[in-house]
Amino acid sequence: MRFPLLAFCLALTGAARLFAAAEITAEGQHLTVVLDSMHVEEHWIAGAIVDWRTGDPTGKAIADTGKHTHCSQFAAAACEKLGIYLLRPPEHGSVLLANAQFDWLAAEGRAKGWTPVADGVAAQDLANQGQVVVAVCQNADPKKSGHIAIVRPGTKTPAQIAAEGPDIVQAGGTNFNLASLKRGFANHPDAFPKGEIRFYAHAQGKE
Repeated sequence: MRFPLLAFCLALTGAARLFAAAEITAEGQHLTVVLDSMHVEEHWIAGAIVDWRTGDPTGKAIADTGKHTHCSQFAAAACEKLGIYLLRPPEHGSVLLANAQFDWLAAEGRAKGWTPVADGVAAQDLANQGQVVVAVCQNADPKKSGHIAIVRPGTKTPAQIAAEGPDIVQAGGTNFNLASLKRGFANHPDAFPKGEIRFYAHAQGKE
């Protein structure tokens, strides 16, 4: 009777994964607290030049008509707060930084502790375990910006993630403390449906 019982238990485990993401651990709860403490909806606001660490306007005059969004600066600031290095100023300027982060994560990132994540379900599970997970896409036009966001712990099912992606926190054209990946990357309309968004994970630590 052991084998039928084992098969039954495995079936229950598989069924459970249809209904809920992995449990949010104490480390995942800590990640949520840190991300919430950054108050992204009040800082890193588009349309101004900001201090990349704080998201506060520097008062520096804008010399062009660009949108001046700050997704990559916020992602770098969040990673620094969590003890992780992500390509940032002064190693790279704030202009087109998300595109550069996309390339950096795929190359130098591994030596800094970043590892590729297979898909949105795995990304959500790792965030729930307290790992720092970024979602990033690169603009096909090198003169236009890409986008990057932080995956935040959440309770979505695999079906929900397939439909709209995991939960994220981001700066951008609109700043979200909580939004779906699909909504957050809406200014890059092909990124989500065409699978152009890449995920990378890093354990929390100290730089």
